[in-house]
This record gives sequence, C-alpha cells and structure tokens, in this order.
Amino acid sequence: MSGAPQGGPRYDEPEADAFTRTYWHAAARGRLLIRRCAACGRAHHYPREFCPHCWSEDVVWEAASGRATLYTWSVVHRNDLPPFRDRTPYVAAVVDLAEGPRMMTEVVECGEAELRVGMGLRAAFRAVGSVAVPVFRPSHRG
Repeated sequence: MSGAPQGGPRYDEPEADAFTRTYWHAAARGRLLIRRCAACGRAHHYPREFCPHCWSEDVVWEAASGRATLYTWSVVHRNDLPPFRDRTPYVAAVVDLAEGPRMMTEVVECGEAELRVGMGLRAAFRAVGSVAVPVFRPSHRG
C-alpha cells in the first residue's frame, strides 16, 4: 500500500461540527471538556447533546481536571492508514477520567513495560491538522 498523496486524507483528524466546536476549541487551548447532566448529575464523554444515562437534554460543558487512570490498552504494531503507519508502535488505550467517564485515547511518553492498570495519567494535547486531540502521559512526568 502506498502512502497518501500530499494533502491526502488524514485519518487522525476529527471533523468539528457546530456542536463539537466548543470541545475542539478548548482542546486547542489545552483544556479537556466533558459534558455533565443537570438532571442526573452524571458526566459523560464523548460529547453528546443528551445524557446517555437518563436521556435528558439538560447537559452542559464542564472543564475536566485532566487526571485519569489507565483502564486497558493495546500496543498497535501495524496500521496502514496515514499518518498512523509512521507512529507505530503506539498505545491505544481506554482511561477512566477522574470525573467518571471512560475515554478512548492514546498513551504517550511511556514504554510498553511501564504500562499498568490503574496507573495515573495526565492529559496532554497533540496538534493534528487544524485541531488538537487529547492524549495521556504518565502523571509522574508532569
């Protein structure tokens, strides 16, 4: 499989729409946002216009602390989609945010042998095209 042409598709760049633009603007400034339901009080992630727990539409944006713990992960050794093929191996992960929701992400700045269920992580942000995406690194690295 040959590489994508210059200016070809990027499979790591999310598309912001009218609803998620707030989320992506905050990420570009190094802030992780979640949604919290005013009806049941539970937080959720990924951003939705309704609460996935009680279906209320009374949800608001809230700044997350950026703290998380590692729930599970997989080391990806092969991904033929650009630009992932140039990043292998990388750690695809699910983390538990301090506020409660689980989030799919990537763990960076951490060797495979260092990974442990429950290890403390901190949000960081990777510039991807015109946006920034949240990734997580070990909290002991600042």
